[in-house]
Amino acid sequence: MKGYHNNHNQGKRRWRCLVIGVLFLVLLSMLVPLVFLLGLYHNGFHSTGHLSDRQTSSASATDQSSHIKELINNFAPTLPKIHQDLVINFTSGAENKTASSGTPVVLPVVPQPPPIRNDAAAAGTDEITKHKRNAVEESEKCELRFGGYCHWRDEHRENMKDFMVKKLKDQLFVARAYYPSIAKLPSQEKLTHELKQNIQELERILSESSTDADLPPQIQKKLQKMENVISKAKTFPVDCNNVDKKLRQILDLTEEETNFHMKQSAFLYQLAVQTMPKGLHCLSMRLIVEYFKSSAHDKEFPLSERYSDPSLQHYVVFSTNVLAASVVINSTAVHARESGNLVFHVLTDGLNYYAMKLWFLRNTYKEAAVQVLNIENVTLKYYDKEVLKSMSLPVEYRVSFQTVTNPPASHLRTEYVSVFSHTHYLLPYIFEKLKRVVVLDDDVVVQRDLSDLWNLNMGRKVNGALQLCSVQLGQLRSYLGKSIFDKTSCAWMSGLNVIDLVRWRELDLTKTYWKLGQEVSKGTESDESVALSTSLLTFQDLVYPLDGAWALSGLGHDYGIDVQAIKKASVLHFNGQMKPWLELGIPKYKHYWKRFLNRHDQLLVECNVNP
Repeated sequence: MKGYHNNHNQGKRRWRCLVIGVLFLVLLSMLVPLVFLLGLYHNGFHSTGHLSDRQTSSASATDQSSHIKELINNFAPTLPKIHQDLVINFTSGAENKTASSGTPVVLPVVPQPPPIRNDAAAAGTDEITKHKRNAVEESEKCELRFGGYCHWRDEHRENMKDFMVKKLKDQLFVARAYYPSIAKLPSQEKLTHELKQNIQELERILSESSTDADLPPQIQKKLQKMENVISKAKTFPVDCNNVDKKLRQILDLTEEETNFHMKQSAFLYQLAVQTMPKGLHCLSMRLIVEYFKSSAHDKEFPLSERYSDPSLQHYVVFSTNVLAASVVINSTAVHARESGNLVFHVLTDGLNYYAMKLWFLRNTYKEAAVQVLNIENVTLKYYDKEVLKSMSLPVEYRVSFQTVTNPPASHLRTEYVSVFSHTHYLLPYIFEKLKRVVVLDDDVVVQRDLSDLWNLNMGRKVNGALQLCSVQLGQLRSYLGKSIFDKTSCAWMSGLNVIDLVRWRELDLTKTYWKLGQEVSKGTESDESVALSTSLLTFQDLVYPLDGAWALSGLGHDYGIDVQAIKKASVLHFNGQMKPWLELGIPKYKHYWKRFLNRHDQLLVECNVNP
């Protein structure tokens, strides 16, 4: 019995401990959420982007306040505009990469008397001007960050299908910001009830509507009613902390949503630009299959005896795009006075060689001779053969300058600069028997006879090129390393280049190019900046400036080129990302390129190639 009583007492103790433990856990589960809620109520709700705004530095607070200025116009009178230092920024890099440098330039501010407004029209004009200026500034910021995508977006901007929905959301957020302050006023029960009723009504409508077409017919009256209630609420003192929290919430949400959609759209744009269109891919694949099915691999190009004749006019085209190379050759041959003097050398890589070869075996261009070379199989007597393992096309850069015109206004000026790739520096050794060649990029269209280029007296110059004096070497000083150069020298463009191969060999510019590349690369980690600066420095003082009438550039990025200027130019250069064979190409310029396509070709029809 004694053992029984001991076991019974121990069982009671265990039971009591278990009950106490359960009660403690229940009490803890009730206290923790309560403490959490009280803490949030005391400290305020913050988004993930601003965990504790009070702990941020003064500089961060200044940045945030600048973003909130526009939003607080709904809550207070317009704030005076603060003058900011005008900074001249320089941006350089490939289209999808940017780097910035430059020295801030603070301009003196001359105080101006406030303008006299005699009527409401003057105020309205100022608002319109301010709106346009803000739109230009936003466009320039976008261009600095995302490049050509911003121009394409502006040209293809569609009407918003949810404009009224967004406006209702803004009104709802403003009403929510005022509601807690109005609810604390004991004498404003009617206004509190009215404000709450309008908030609930808008919440119900927005829960059922995603576009303006989904909104009920009487939405304008409801919106006006909400605006009237908010106007009444603005006449009472408000809790600044609550308004600040609401503003920060809408700021975070809006900025995160905007940045997400902007980055997503820019990424898709870049993807569309850099991806071969389905029709062109089909064409290349069909040509390769046909090449190995037929006996084309045993055929040789006709007129091959002309390939090394220095008395003829030799054109070199670097390309991996069958249609682009075809348009360049066709447009040049069509406008030539004597097409029998033309010899075209198409340099491509191993992946596209067979498609290129079959295409130019199937098609003739008046009496011109065409040679297709696989750069990976070319045998040279040059010391550095490792460079031939991969072919590179002309390199293109977007160079942006934020310049001061009429203080305090600033203007963003963007130029697209294309220069030779490393493969171009093998020209004197690939064509050892030739004395002069004209190099054409595969994104050009020829509109005039180019035979006069062979009569140019370039003196002791090597590269006859179009100069771009809006971009000078002095502006690129941070990318040129410690090399000695003339700061006022103009940048030059690839696209249309007359090359004196004899003079090139005398100066051994290829060796100079490789040495400069090694020196410049020590001061920078960007391969793009090395290629740009090395090409510009290699031909310093060796560029013969071609007359501007020879070539017109910008058709791949500039929507505002004059039609008369296009008609007068001998060569049209589609530099930029919006190439004419892409769906994203600028529509009003595409027909200058399309007219040199043989649209009745069977393979083009079967592959549905409709650039």
